Amino acid sequence: MDQPPQDAEQTSERLAQTTPAEPSLRRRNPAFEGIVTTVDWVLIALILALTFRAFVMEAFRIPTGSMAETLRGDHYPVRCLRCGYRFDVGNDCYGTMPPRCPSCAAELPERPPVPESNGDRILVLKTLYQFVEPRRWDVVVFKNPVDPRENYIKRMIALPGETVQIIDGDIYINGQIARKPPRVQEELFMPVFLNDYQDRTRGHDEADDQEDSRPGFHNEPGSAWDIGRATPAILALDQDPDGVHTLRFNPGPLGYKTKYGYNGRMMNANQPTCSDLMVQFHVLADGEQGHVGVALRKYGRWYRATVRFDGHMTLERMDRDDPLLLADVTGTAPSNGRARRLRFANVDHQLVLTWGQESLRYDLGREPDAVGHPHRAPLPDVRIFGSGRMRLLHAGVWRDTHYTSAGSLRAGEEEPFTLNDGEYFVCGDNSPNSLDARMWNQPGRGNNGQTYRMGVVPRDYLMGKAFIVYWANAFRLSPQHQLAVIPNVSEIKVIHGGSPAEF
Repeated sequence: MDQPPQDAEQTSERLAQTTPAEPSLRRRNPAFEGIVTTVDWVLIALILALTFRAFVMEAFRIPTGSMAETLRGDHYPVRCLRCGYRFDVGNDCYGTMPPRCPSCAAELPERPPVPESNGDRILVLKTLYQFVEPRRWDVVVFKNPVDPRENYIKRMIALPGETVQIIDGDIYINGQIARKPPRVQEELFMPVFLNDYQDRTRGHDEADDQEDSRPGFHNEPGSAWDIGRATPAILALDQDPDGVHTLRFNPGPLGYKTKYGYNGRMMNANQPTCSDLMVQFHVLADGEQGHVGVALRKYGRWYRATVRFDGHMTLERMDRDDPLLLADVTGTAPSNGRARRLRFANVDHQLVLTWGQESLRYDLGREPDAVGHPHRAPLPDVRIFGSGRMRLLHAGVWRDTHYTSAGSLRAGEEEPFTLNDGEYFVCGDNSPNSLDARMWNQPGRGNNGQTYRMGVVPRDYLMGKAFIVYWANAFRLSPQHQLAVIPNVSEIKVIHGGSPAEF
């Protein structure tokens, strides 16, 4: 039965009265809406961060010293009390025998004089190797083949299909020496002696320490260099340009052994000798009369680099005291009052003379026997020679990194190691203190009972390429503070890897 018209009108009036009030009942509190928006953004940021960490980039902390000095684990940043040289010692290497300064050979205190610093923190590009192949000399992060729960970091040495050998500290691939890219080589040079850091306990009379066992430069008989007792960082010559005066370098008690300041004292005692050396200094020449040069001995043969003050550069090999010209070029004469860097390196079977921005190179050959053989050869040696008037500043002797093969299970001189498809060979820069592909004595473990050959990193276990140190040797607010929270900007650096260029 139909409702009366007046009832319908009353119902419409009631709806009209209640409808405007409904929106006010559903209106949210502004503070609550702000919280919801914040939570939304936090969730989005968290998802993006997890995605970024899983697929793009991840931060790692270096746990050990196997990549020192390039990358450091937990360590003590110390300074030599005798010469002032600063270096790092691994926290597990500051043992019962105090470490020695790698420059002046002085002993450090028996106990660490400073608080421990944490290992370097690095960023790793995780997806790079999904798009490009790894390059030799890259610094890579990977899962430990023996225990995939652990992450390792080493330098890439050999790639799939290659045969690798370690001979007298050098890497050979398919019977040819593998030279490093320029920036990697710069990173891997290690100091033997730095003339800027003089032993403060020495006297000011050269005769007092002519036969001293401590590292340093000494005049050869008849030579007249002022070796800087009054101004220790300068080697000066003020003589007639017709006569040649020679400085002999004394490397100290450990000679040219592959010592690492990072490794403490005990690990350095029985290391092999490194014959790949580099000498560098800055030249302040007085006039265009005279010359300056460096001579390096490797496997009993002398190689000599000379720069005349008219700009002429030569590389020579000394055969029975007779010079054999290998290469020469006319460069730029030095400017009076302006120092110019001279560097001579015999590294990876290559002579490299650098004079300011100019360079002269000579390839000695890539085969293992191209420059002789280390067995029963005389020890390496270094000379600086010159004529005329000059001052040499910031002189120093460096050595190349030296990959040890003694005790290795594979890839030594007598046991070349060939990689199959999908297999990689890695080594730590701190070769005497690195458990790497040379030493692994168990097969790698994969999924579902799968195993991998001993001594290789499978492609599936590569995690990414290390490319930057973003936190290292941070400062404490005071000696009493345990946490180092002030960033050390000077320690931030790019981690250089493989490239087509060679040093």
